[in-house]
Amino acid sequence: MSAKRGFFRNAMDALMDARQRQVRRYVNGALLMLDDETLRAHGYTREELRRNGASTIY
Repeated sequence: MSAKRGFFRNAMDALMDARQRQVRRYVNGALLMLDDETLRAHGYTREELRRNGASTIY
């Protein structure tokens, strides 16, 4: 069976990947507004969130 994929499938996959990265940056930005104790309680570190990217939330 061929692993060849169509143009629209590739375009949709690229769109979904870009949207997931955008959402991840948004969520990381929201999490960075929490205090260190709360982040630690949920398994995050401030450095990890910054390293993974964050966008400013208005």
